[in-house]
Amino acid sequence: MTSRIRLACPDDAGAIRSIYAPVVEYTPISFELVPPTVEEMGQRVEQTLKMYPWLVYEAAGGEVAGYAYTSQHRSRVAYQWSVDVSVYVHEQYRQQGIGRKLYTALFEILRRQGFYNTYAGIALPNPGSVALHEAMGMQPVGIYRQVGYKLNSWYDVGWWQGVLQPYRVDPAPPRGLAMMEPAEWEDALGSNHGQRTVY
Repeated sequence: MTSRIRLACPDDAGAIRSIYAPVVEYTPISFELVPPTVEEMGQRVEQTLKMYPWLVYEAAGGEVAGYAYTSQHRSRVAYQWSVDVSVYVHEQYRQQGIGRKLYTALFEILRRQGFYNTYAGIALPNPGSVALHEAMGMQPVGIYRQVGYKLNSWYDVGWWQGVLQPYRVDPAPPRGLAMMEPAEWEDALGSNHGQRTVY
């Protein structure tokens, strides 16, 4: 069996939680304080997929080695073309380019859905995450100073922005993932695995 990137499903919740829980418990990377249960994680996946992509990277042995997902940037209607993105890789699989592969596939689906901007908030310092997001063409746009308190310390959060496609006047509303034909997002998963075009 070869490695592959595919859409997540609620059955992946246990594997996703096993990657995420240590991040919550032992690092400031996530500002959650208590890891979600497997059931809660499954609900998050299911709710996300109604509108946005949530991808997992399956290693050659079938283990979920990482995941990337999208969430709403802000709720007001004029923000609808912008999304937040996150990626997590299992500690045993880091430094293998998995995060970049996940983001490349994720961004391609988002572009086809009709989104224009991606945003990522990174608790600082986190040079590895900063390097990944900048390798994907995302640019720093600002810092929330001392915005989160966790593990007995205050943390800044830096924000990075990526542009998925050239801006157009009168853009069509983005399509929900459920509105895409399976063949279309499957094609997106299989295409554009090289350097992403930066606009």
